Amino acid sequence: MRILETQKLTRAFGGVIAVNQVDFYAEKGLITGLIGPNGAGKTTLFNNITGLDQCTSGKVVFDGHDITKLPAYKISRLGIARTFQNIRLFKELSVVENVMIGRHYKSGDPNKGRFAEALKSYFKLESSEKTIYEDSIKWLSFLELEKAADEDAKNLPYGLQRELEIARALATEPKLLFLDEPAAGMNPQETDHLMMIIRKIRDLGITIVLIEHDMKLVMNICDSITVLSYGQKIAQGTPAEIKSDPIVIEAYLGKEDEDE
Repeated sequence: MRILETQKLTRAFGGVIAVNQVDFYAEKGLITGLIGPNGAGKTTLFNNITGLDQCTSGKVVFDGHDITKLPAYKISRLGIARTFQNIRLFKELSVVENVMIGRHYKSGDPNKGRFAEALKSYFKLESSEKTIYEDSIKWLSFLELEKAADEDAKNLPYGLQRELEIARALATEPKLLFLDEPAAGMNPQETDHLMMIIRKIRDLGITIVLIEHDMKLVMNICDSITVLSYGQKIAQGTPAEIKSDPIVIEAYLGKEDEDE
């Protein structure tokens, strides 16, 4: 069952077409990889789906809802969370406070807003803060970060900062999680640990879509892979199918010299 689908999604910046009529989909409960050379349009596609940018034309459907051109906060409310290629933590806040920001956004009546509700009663606010803190600690424990809860986020090693960003995204209780190059800058040990985390998240029933250049990670963890090149979708299939696809080999994985 498809939880997400784009239909002829296009994003043009003046005369440059970054995403060109892309039909992309993700199956519920699975891990989908999105790969392609630098500049292929991967992050632009992410941004168009998650509301950080608006497509020029086309359609985005998530869990039965047309979310085309909805603002990011409404898309988040529907159940899509994401991380970023460049880490975007609140580095002067503590580890647990970063996760609490995600919980704050999730809590309360989405139609009234948390702050309007909090005005009703100081005691309700106090109780809500306690619940948010406890829920945030649970997500840190899930990612084995609970011992660092009171550390400033800026003091975490690079790999743990990336994991903290995932914890903050999970705190919104998403149905679908987008990971934009989660292994970027990680050493092999950190990457192996990340693969374990991604599988744990999938086992919670959360659908995952990830952009990644680490082919070992992509081929070992993804159920399906979509390949973009110059803004166009050139292939979609299982890791085995993608590895053997001559168009993908030429466009992304590299074409062997015929003289060799």
